[in-house]
Amino acid sequence: MIESTFLETLLDGAKVEWKPLGKVANVLRGRRLTRKELSDHEAFPVFHGGLEPMGFYAKSNRPANTVMVINVGASAGTVGFSPTEFWSSDGCYAIEYGDFLNNRFLYYALIGFQHHLRSRVRVAGIPTLDAIVVEKLKIPIPCPENPEKSLAIQAEIVRILNTFTALTTALTTELTARKKQYNYYRDQLLTFEDGDVEWRTLGELFNIFAGGDVPKAALSKIKTEEFNVPILSNGIGGRSLYGWTSKSKIQDPSLTISARGTIGWTSYRTEPFFPIVRLLVLTPKVELKLKYYYYFMKTIENNYKVAPSGIPQLTKPMVESTLIPVPYPNDPEKSLAEQARIVAILDKFDTLTHSISEGLPREIELRQKQYAYYRDLLLNFPKPESQTQIGA
Repeated sequence: MIESTFLETLLDGAKVEWKPLGKVANVLRGRRLTRKELSDHEAFPVFHGGLEPMGFYAKSNRPANTVMVINVGASAGTVGFSPTEFWSSDGCYAIEYGDFLNNRFLYYALIGFQHHLRSRVRVAGIPTLDAIVVEKLKIPIPCPENPEKSLAIQAEIVRILNTFTALTTALTTELTARKKQYNYYRDQLLTFEDGDVEWRTLGELFNIFAGGDVPKAALSKIKTEEFNVPILSNGIGGRSLYGWTSKSKIQDPSLTISARGTIGWTSYRTEPFFPIVRLLVLTPKVELKLKYYYYFMKTIENNYKVAPSGIPQLTKPMVESTLIPVPYPNDPEKSLAEQARIVAILDKFDTLTHSISEGLPREIELRQKQYAYYRDLLLNFPKPESQTQIGA
């Protein structure tokens, strides 16, 4: 762990000077390219208005390991870093700095001022961040009178922060691989040989009905001792929560499908709830393993065909006619055992890839918080009271 005095020890009495970025670096605006000049097959990414390349070009106008600041569009004020050569369009400032600045140190320092940069974006018409705002931003230069020591201090800070970002990157890569593995095994487990499965409609297996009106007489926007039953509409995750009521309409485990907006989004429900408009509810009418049907329906939630005219909507008849595979239909005991086996395997992958409390996403979230904490700690350089970090 890094003690709170680490920065003081690292500085070892050296002073820190806060200088406007424009005094120690050049804020360069790029040159716009037309869409016709771009290709997916060229070598160099082109940045304009975001940190995702808008395309690729045969030439570069900025070297590798360059810090950038997006200056137009919804991402204006966002700080980025390119480890490869790239083409900077006129929607992307590139920071050209001298030998006494560690490029990665500058990147970490500017990340701490993203909120300020975004707050200075002109929003009339196309959002735009003026170069003068970036140039006036004051950044810390440790031990400016001794460039060698200054670079050594910067390099040590970069080394520590790179460790955190590398760990997060490794975890994210692992999560991506696990998701691919999960999808592969899910598809394999839900693919059956002829004779081992019978395709039946959801209407044969489930009672299906649409949510009703909001219980206005018993509605609370917050959860209380009395109002502790969630009111659910369409939406993904927490966005489906409309409010709280005192009495549930669904008590048993069930599936829900969004009928509008996030059409087809399927959720597995185990707690009592009250469904309202735009939400379809499926409760079993025969003995089955509900989680098995949930996993299969997640594979088809983007395949529902809705009416091309008017407001897109999924209706009860559309869901009732949806076909779903029932393994070993002539042997109920074997069918339930096979459903349970598939669920047990997929539950393990689901926990690893999606769980908030115990899977990789939670680990990534913790590492990101840890990185942000130490970034702020390591870049919390002392400054004179008369001097502000942010230029006028």
